[in-house]
Amino acid sequence: MFKIRNVMKSRGNNPKRRIVLPGHFTAAELASFATRARYEGSALHKIKAANYAFVPPTSPRASKSVCDDLRVIKLGEAQALLDAAFAHGMVSACDPEALPKYAWAVDADGEAYEAKLGRNGYHGYRLGRDDRVMRDWVIDEWRERVG
Repeated sequence: MFKIRNVMKSRGNNPKRRIVLPGHFTAAELASFATRARYEGSALHKIKAANYAFVPPTSPRASKSVCDDLRVIKLGEAQALLDAAFAHGMVSACDPEALPKYAWAVDADGEAYEAKLGRNGYHGYRLGRDDRVMRDWVIDEWRERVG
């Protein structure tokens, strides 16, 4: 079992959604995550198919956040956001041999996104008003780490 070290206090009600402190993972560990992680997407979080290999439902599942409600996020951009999350250590704690369950990034427009590890890769969604506490935390941490 891996040892949890340097994990920030959660600002939400889910203790697994905690961003690790800077330095929690080495640069080599973060780079390893980035080389092994793939963004797959999920039709449950899409309004438009964009360039993904699936056809989304006519309306996403009501209980799911939508990643493309403000604009279309193509697969390349989604993967780049995931890679940026790893590069800046914006991930949840995990065994370095595994992959983090969660990763967070902020796009050029200042919108916060959360990616969650599924069976075949990561799928992501925009953190909106319904998850204001987590969204604000991600944006604050991103500003501290990225500028």
